[in-house]
Amino acid sequence: MISSKTEKLIVKYLCNQASIIELDELESWILKSQKNEKLFNSYIKTNYVIEFNTKKFNTKKVKLKLLETIKKEQRDLKLRRIRKIISYSAAAAISGLLITSIVFKEDFFSISKTNSQQEVVNTNIVVPGSDKAILTLEDGSFIELNKENTFKNEQANSNGEQIVYKRTIQKTTKIKYNSLTIPRGGQFYLKLADGTSVWLNSESKLRYPVSFTDGETRKVELIYGEAYFDVSPSTKHKGAKFMVSNQFQDIEVLGTKFNLQAYKDEANIYTTLVEGKVSVNIGDSKQTLLPSEQSNLNKNNNDISVNLVDVKSVISWKNGFFSFRGKPLKDIAKILSRWYDVDIIFENKELEEITFKGVLGKDQMIEDILLSIKTLSIIKDYSINENKITIK
Repeated sequence: MISSKTEKLIVKYLCNQASIIELDELESWILKSQKNEKLFNSYIKTNYVIEFNTKKFNTKKVKLKLLETIKKEQRDLKLRRIRKIISYSAAAAISGLLITSIVFKEDFFSISKTNSQQEVVNTNIVVPGSDKAILTLEDGSFIELNKENTFKNEQANSNGEQIVYKRTIQKTTKIKYNSLTIPRGGQFYLKLADGTSVWLNSESKLRYPVSFTDGETRKVELIYGEAYFDVSPSTKHKGAKFMVSNQFQDIEVLGTKFNLQAYKDEANIYTTLVEGKVSVNIGDSKQTLLPSEQSNLNKNNNDISVNLVDVKSVISWKNGFFSFRGKPLKDIAKILSRWYDVDIIFENKELEEITFKGVLGKDQMIEDILLSIKTLSIIKDYSINENKITIK
């Protein structure tokens, strides 16, 4: 169960009334454990928009409208399923009247407005991403991996949600490689033959050997995209180091956890160390990172800088959340575009630089996310046309 204090923080966050300190406290609680993440996700999915206005709302009418909408939604299982309704107690505890509502296609708040415009009515349903990937084998053939398509051969086994390679030692000089490509709207978990775990984000590609040579450096290549590595320590592999390379840099590790973001359409590569120690090598120069440090490599001029960052926020994507700490909308749009496999454009370019801070569940419908941002008056409106979203 969510404590009363945490519940109040969630409500204040949804009301856009939370202070920076309260937002930090809420984010720390969410990222503290998977249990907290699930609790928050359960709460968020049924409470997307909260507005505070004692003059315009009639509590009784709103409650009746809410119950009526819930009954309708329960009948419409194709759109989404309502699992539970959060009580009004937490909302009432926040100074004055707080009305909690579930966002649907209709303008829920229109019952108290005589001449209001109706909310966006959208027949295009954009669904969140899922576990899916394309596995390319040594001979060039490829297999689609998803929940409906399992795969098994001598080296690996996939249940459609992950692929695990057998822990074998390379006995020949010829190394065989596979690659895993994650499309837009996808994610996938990979366990390499040495026991290293890799989480791949949307629009990413990793090339790796199906087995490693005992005692020799273990090399993989993140061709593009984002990946989180939990590397099997060198002590288990006769001191063999682990190296992740791409076109612009090499990362040398002994056994650690780190996140690497190297998207094709971005000018910077970010390496974030969670645990252990890594060296980021660019040509003849080397930059050593300590936990909570992030290197920022400019691909255009090879300039590199190192800064302290909130690691939990950086790797939140791996745990099923988007954690935005004052990111501009143009950066947020890129992240949402990859996960929901849509194109997002800004009708007003000035909106691109407006910042937003919040934690969003990756299994939320994108329309609910957009409506939440709109309700906070960050944007005026939006429209959805198939896989194209226009921010206004």
